[in-house]
Amino acid sequence: MALEFTDANIKEMINSGKPVVIDFWAEWCGPCRMVGPIVEELAKEYEGQVLIGKMDVDEQVETPNTYGIRNIPTMLFFKDGKVVDKQIGATQKAVLEAKVKALL
Repeated sequence: MALEFTDANIKEMINSGKPVVIDFWAEWCGPCRMVGPIVEELAKEYEGQVLIGKMDVDEQVETPNTYGIRNIPTMLFFKDGKVVDKQIGATQKAVLEAKVKALL
């Protein structure tokens, strides 16, 4: 299951020593609902290797502002605590999976 990222736990997660993928989304966003099931699948498939989860931009405002999230869905890919890749907009699972594999 995808993790829930919050302004309170984000630093701990990013600095966990594992690669991290965060899906910035909102309930009202149609494309976000399309990407949601893909994020869940990837979270299950890479459990234990990569921390994969979601952050609701309506509930968590500090982190999206910190990383300049202006459009959703946006996915940020972290390695060693730094953003190494970004995906803006809905896309296919194969594209996201390739980006996740690049973190390993």
